[in-house]
This record gives sequence, structure tokens and C-alpha cells, in this order.
Amino acid sequence: MSGEGLANAPPGAVPALPAVEATRMFQEAAESAAVVARQLRENARAAASIGAALRARPPRAVITCARGSSDHAATYAKYLIETRARVLTASAAPSISSVYGIEQDLRDCLFLAISQSGKSPDLLASVAAAKRTGATVVALCNAADSPLMLAADFALPLWAGPERSIAATKSYIASLAALAQLTAEWTQDAPLKSATAALPAAIAAAWKLDWSAALPMLKGAEHLYVIGRGLGLGVAQEAALKAKETCALHAEAYSGAEVRHGPFALLGPRFPALILAQDDATRAGLETLGAELAARGVGVAMAGARALGATLLPTVPGPAVLAPIPLAASIYRLLATLSVARGLDPDRPPHLMKVTETV
Repeated sequence: MSGEGLANAPPGAVPALPAVEATRMFQEAAESAAVVARQLRENARAAASIGAALRARPPRAVITCARGSSDHAATYAKYLIETRARVLTASAAPSISSVYGIEQDLRDCLFLAISQSGKSPDLLASVAAAKRTGATVVALCNAADSPLMLAADFALPLWAGPERSIAATKSYIASLAALAQLTAEWTQDAPLKSATAALPAAIAAAWKLDWSAALPMLKGAEHLYVIGRGLGLGVAQEAALKAKETCALHAEAYSGAEVRHGPFALLGPRFPALILAQDDATRAGLETLGAELAARGVGVAMAGARALGATLLPTVPGPAVLAPIPLAASIYRLLATLSVARGLDPDRPPHLMKVTETV
């Protein structure tokens, strides 16, 4: 329901919930395949130029800087770059520059800043400090004329277009696709280039998949763990954040390795797990985990893998390195649907704003 509709409602009236297809979250997430197709086309020359610069002067390390959904894209960047370019990649703490005023030695480092708005003061302070101390700054941002893009040495627009829903969807998927395109150009990895070019079709197919089998265990849940590992950890983080934002569902993301410590004790019949896997060396461990949880009576929904007793969610076949990108589209459709099923409007989460400017 639009803000105008609420304004015109009679005093004391409870506004009717929108059908999920009418929500901005659903509609914007549905645009993701077209967004990525446009992005890959429009950024081809810029990505190739950045890739050539990185090959000519290889960075000794990559530093990512982001918050929120963009930081979940940075988690994907870590595993993508370390497995493909084999360069150490770590996440910056923006407060080191913006609050503590400390400058680090970033000579010969690549500083990768990811943002939707490109306006957050702490991110801009971190970029300025990185440039002063010798880093090369590459910015990925949905606002092509933002302060972040103007401050960067190289800029890759996300081309997601206006995103009015509080929950970022298509811009997150665009961030992942931009990282894949950039890494493919940097490494000159022909199979990765080919698979990246096929992403729009994979995202479109993933958007159409039916994940409604997960709704019964999630509709009445009070808590949720979203579990991934390696390349899939970032999309697990993103799913947990969106479950909080849009479904009022307390959700936390864990690595399939880390969840076996203290968090493991909390899972039970009213505390399900959503396990997100890709077909690589991490899959077997996640399947073992899923089967063990299901045997304990924990509700388990699993995508990208199979486990006895788990509810299986369909995925689109493709290379593991890119699997989190179409998977995100399926997750967004599920969570938009779950939000409405829980009596909520995913476009109107309480107390949240579209742009958060952190110092």
C-alpha cells in the first residue's frame, strides 16, 4: 500500500495488506535479471579497463568497505577474490577512519567500496583516508553521481535504477554481478567470463522457482538461523537481514562451521534453519549438518543440497562460484511472500529509512 493510500484511510482504520505481487520489494526484485543484463553491457568497457589496471599493478591486498546489504556483497567479494585472484581480502572497519581518525598503510592495496547511495559519511571518510595512504579506490554504487563515485579512482555503476522499497534487492544482486564481472576481467578467467554473461538468464529462472514449501515452518517461527559457507556465506547474511527487516523474524546468519559451537544449542522445533549451499567443497559438510539437525527435530529447509528429513528448495544449475547470485533472487521472492503471510507489509518495516548515513 502506498503512503498516499494510508493518508486517505479513515481514522482508526487498519490498512489492508497488499498482495505480494503489488509490493515494491517484489516488483523491484523481479527486475534483477534485466538490471544485471544492462549492467554487464554498460560496464563492459569500464570493467575491462579496471581489470587491465589491476593486472598491470597487482594489489598486495584487497580491502572492502561497506555496510548493511553492501557489506554482505563484500563477504561474497572476499571468497570470490581469494579463490579466483588469490589475493588476501579483508573487511575494513569504517570507524577506524571516521571515529578514531586513524590512517593505515594501504600502499599498493585495492580499496573496494560498495554502496547503494554513496553518501554515508563514514564510508566517504574511509575512502578519503585510503586514497591519502596510497590505495587505489574502486567504487560500486547505484548512484552514478554520488560523492563516493566522484571520489573513486575507478567507478562501476550498478545500473539498478530507482529502488524505493526499504529492503534493497536488485541493487544487492547487481553488486554481486558487478563483483563477478570485475573479477573475471581482472583474472582473465574465460569460464568465469562466460558464466557471468549467462547470469541474467539464471537470475530470471531462479526468480520463477517455487519455494513455498518453506512457508509452513517459517510462518510461525520466532527465530531462524540462515546457514551458508564460503562463497554462500554472504547471501546467508543477506537473507537473515531481510528476514529481520521484512518479516519481523529474528534471524542470524552463521557459517556451517561456526554454528556448531554455541549457536547449535538453540535450534529446536520452533527454531528452524534455512541452509543455503553451492556445489563446491563446502556442500558435503552442509548436507551432514542438515541431516543432523533434521534428526533432532529441527525444521530444515535446504537449497542447493540434499539432506534426509530436510525440505528441499529448488535451485538453478550453474557454477558454484556464481550460485549465490541467482539464489538471492529466490530468497527475495520467498521473504516478500513470507512477510505478507505473517501479516506484514515488506515495504513498510518499522523504524527504518532507505538511506542510513552513519558517522
